[in-house]
Amino acid sequence: MHLTCLNAWGGRMHAELSAWLAQDDADILCVQEVVHVPDAPAPWLDYRDDGRNLPQRADMLADLAKALPTHDITFCPAARGPLWQGATQVWSQWGLATLIRRGLPVTHQAQGFVHGSFGADGFGPHPRSRTGHALRLWRPEGAVVVAHMHGLRDPEAGKADTPERAAQAARFAALVEAVRQPGDEVILCGDFNVLPGSETLQILSRLAPRELVTEGGHPGTRNSLYLKPERHADYMMVSAGLAVAQFDVIHDPEVSDHCPLVLTLA
Repeated sequence: MHLTCLNAWGGRMHAELSAWLAQDDADILCVQEVVHVPDAPAPWLDYRDDGRNLPQRADMLADLAKALPTHDITFCPAARGPLWQGATQVWSQWGLATLIRRGLPVTHQAQGFVHGSFGADGFGPHPRSRTGHALRLWRPEGAVVVAHMHGLRDPEAGKADTPERAAQAARFAALVEAVRQPGDEVILCGDFNVLPGSETLQILSRLAPRELVTEGGHPGTRNSLYLKPERHADYMMVSAGLAVAQFDVIHDPEVSDHCPLVLTLA
């Protein structure tokens, strides 16, 4: 089984990302920062916040479906907020998505909020609402629970531990426990927005004690498109009994300002 996890940066590198996803052809794809505008008026819209104007791919669900046409998609929106086409406001949904190769037997699923609740009238101030998604996949080798989340962004605290982040990790773990059965292996991944050694990783290590980014000596999960000094944000955590054949942090090609995390099971 081949699993890829990536913060897609709102699809800002659409062409590079789509081509790479089609080539990677993961059995399970966990994607954060997914934008969905039903009946989008244009392929690209602008996100405006704190004086920034960031181009966003308007319907990433359609883009993902085109890149991986043999997969089913579950979209977990965290908020509904405005994007812009010139002076025209366009309402968008923002959250995370999970793509599963069609035919793989998913026996249980749980999605919900690890922080806040759905905001229908705007994205709101930071730290904003966040969702998580957990699924239980049957395999002849034994069932595995795969879960991902997009951790809080906190401009004041940076990536430091906060009570909100600890509570977020506990809620994420509860999503996993809602679908996990005795004997199941566990994979936890996502853009957790914390540093190695954080309380978030300590809480989640009770379910998945091996963290493969730091275990493998990777210097970070951000690439040249990210200009701040902290290089860690994304993590891949697995239970002790999971047979890992290969794990890598992909720096080339660049398809986002985050590096894809790619896991292959034995």
